[in-house]
Amino acid sequence: MEKIRLGIIGIGNMGSGHAKRIAEGNCPDFVLSAVADINPKRLEWAKNELGESVKKFDSAEAMLDSKEIDACIVAVPHYDHPKYVIECLERGIHVMCEKPAGVYTKQVREMNEVAKKHPDVVFGMMFNQRTNCVYKKMRELVQSGDFGQIRRTNWIITDWYRPQAYFDSGSWRATWSGEGGGVLLNQAPHNLDLWQWICGMPSKISARMKFGKWHDIEVEDDVTAYCEYPNGATGVFITTTGDAKGTNRFEIQLDRARMIADYSGLSVLEFDMPEPEFSRTNKIPFGNVGAHELKIELDGANPQHDGVLRAWGGAILRGEPLVAHGSEGIFGLTISNAMHLSAWTGREVDLAEFDEDLFYDELKKRIAVSRRKENVVEQVADTSGTYAGNK
Repeated sequence: MEKIRLGIIGIGNMGSGHAKRIAEGNCPDFVLSAVADINPKRLEWAKNELGESVKKFDSAEAMLDSKEIDACIVAVPHYDHPKYVIECLERGIHVMCEKPAGVYTKQVREMNEVAKKHPDVVFGMMFNQRTNCVYKKMRELVQSGDFGQIRRTNWIITDWYRPQAYFDSGSWRATWSGEGGGVLLNQAPHNLDLWQWICGMPSKISARMKFGKWHDIEVEDDVTAYCEYPNGATGVFITTTGDAKGTNRFEIQLDRARMIADYSGLSVLEFDMPEPEFSRTNKIPFGNVGAHELKIELDGANPQHDGVLRAWGGAILRGEPLVAHGSEGIFGLTISNAMHLSAWTGREVDLAEFDEDLFYDELKKRIAVSRRKENVVEQVADTSGTYAGNK
């Protein structure tokens, strides 16, 4: 095939953004062929904005069975991500899943098992912040081993600010029954993915969180978590949607370097010798290891969603690498689920023994008493420029 015929399930905030970037030619391997949404108003929007050449369907299944598409983006509320990814996989339709992979790991694990049965289907995850040159370089440096082992990680990611109007823009938003979580499920999946992509998976998680502390919502909008890594290193992850003009600072301390990613870019302070060696040999009570700033070359690239979709097109047509395979979505979600379970039970969670059934049982308790807001005027907003990450 010369062009990939693309369909999109869900043309709300994210789906409409994807539709526009394809229609504008940002991802030249694709042509937008069809969209599906259960909301008639969104189909009317598609008619007015995307033109008659794009087919409109009032159900995902009708579009997937239409033979009009070769690939599909799943951009519906979180609970239905695995459902529609599986529908695509089983039809041989290449699929890109919006984050998060799902709400709970049990359903995502089932999705990944189906994906294994369809290796010819190119399955990607929309982890667009992996395209940021700052985080790509951090991963390269940490994974190289040149600076020794990780000793500590700290990420303060509080610039995911959202006003009440955001949560009032949809009855499903920020509810246990509709969204399945708050900042950890909606905004911070990007950072949780980057955290493990760069530093590896933690082994233990303890978390404290507040539910509806800053907004009239059911789910978490303030989180502080502590983790331990298999090598004994520790980490702290802090996030919220309640800090106006919040911050984004990611610091990694290694045996032989300190790395900081923030709005100014990436800085790396290299020690003259590994800290364990300095501490062992130094004879000065208040001595400190010598250090020097490294000149870090970055290419400035940060193509975000366009980059993920272009890589996906390249994978479908030319066998090129994805930014993130769909099966990788379970890693950050495991951390997120562990944070919730720790906060709900007041106990540390060992990820090697993470009880998926207990998590799901606890989630269902909250779903059972979840309330949807009444008289909500549904709004679709322009999401461009809203993504944290050295912006």
